[in-house]
Amino acid sequence: MSDTPFETDSNEPQTPSVGFPEVPLPESVINSPNPAPHVSTPSAWTGRVATVVVAALVGGLAGYLAAPSESGGTLTVNESTAAPAAASLPGGLTIPALVQRVQKAVVSIDVKGAGQEDQGTGMIITSNGLVVTNNHVIAAAVSGGTITVTQSGTTKALPATLIGTNPTDDVALLRIDNASGLPTVTFGKSNDLQVGDSVVAIGNALGLAAGTPTVTSGIVSALGRTVTASTSSSSETLNNMIQTDAAINPGNSGGPLLDAQGDVIGMDTAVAGTLPDGTSAQNIGFAIPVSTITSLLTQLKAGESVVNHGAFIGVEISSMTPSLQAEYGFTVNQGAVVMSVISGTGAASAGLQQGDIITKINGTTITGNQDVQSVVSALSPGQVVHLTVIRGSQTLKFNVTLGRAPTGY
Repeated sequence: MSDTPFETDSNEPQTPSVGFPEVPLPESVINSPNPAPHVSTPSAWTGRVATVVVAALVGGLAGYLAAPSESGGTLTVNESTAAPAAASLPGGLTIPALVQRVQKAVVSIDVKGAGQEDQGTGMIITSNGLVVTNNHVIAAAVSGGTITVTQSGTTKALPATLIGTNPTDDVALLRIDNASGLPTVTFGKSNDLQVGDSVVAIGNALGLAAGTPTVTSGIVSALGRTVTASTSSSSETLNNMIQTDAAINPGNSGGPLLDAQGDVIGMDTAVAGTLPDGTSAQNIGFAIPVSTITSLLTQLKAGESVVNHGAFIGVEISSMTPSLQAEYGFTVNQGAVVMSVISGTGAASAGLQQGDIITKINGTTITGNQDVQSVVSALSPGQVVHLTVIRGSQTLKFNVTLGRAPTGY
């Protein structure tokens, strides 16, 4: 799999596509009788990854320091008796304590099928072994194959069964066979996230060793992102993504993005690749909010493949946040804020405007943009939806005929 560039157009703004740098295979690996398996990349497609480890030279040649010659005497080196200090998160919880709390509910996933082997990450959500992960992690086993999971801190691979899939939103549900009494993750409130919040990612990065996850940390860099992951033959668009600078690598797919309390607020899914001019994107990763995952679990648990019919209101929206409310003086503290109205759509024809706040659709209360997506994804183009909207101090009603989502939405 080659690096997937951010796709741009000089005439119109485009949704960036996300891809993943492939680590080149050295000759010693290419000629090895035991080639490395595929590692599920944090996008909808997987690539072959070999781990190349090089020595890190502090300062390199430019900063080379030669030690003075010692002709005699005793060399004395100052040594500290203090233990290394743990990195702390807001609220006082340290990252090591957070990892200890959560990691046993994080599993490494290995999938064999369709003539390939893929690896990724998953999260245990029930004590009897339900595991949520990305759909692209288990895609090779959909038409027949095997799935095994390895709990963090162990080396035993346990067989798992695929329960339900959602290719559109890139979510899948597994069950560890004959499991009971397992530790579980706790879902947090992704709709309450703000840019700048601290986050920690845990996952089977590069498939280095099942059961020994990699931990990285960072912040929420942006909210409500729409990204397109693509190859030369196919692509998928994911909406309402959390952007983070916590390092996400191939194999992290399906793993948790945690808040400062250790609650899961997202599922690591994608990372930006390389621009057309060869410039590499830096520290731009994406996670699916847990509000999206929660909205799908009932159907996934029932063994259904969740289908999005591609219905589209015709607006770009963002969840109401305290900062948005303060900045623009909105009179309500929840809802989906219309950031722009797409010309030629049902929303434009109905008269929606930038700055409107959608608070209900067909009678369902809307607390954020994920609620809009949950309601609309179950509908089809051509259907009419009834919107309640706050505009300034007014409460307005709109009937909007749904269209079909164009490419990039």
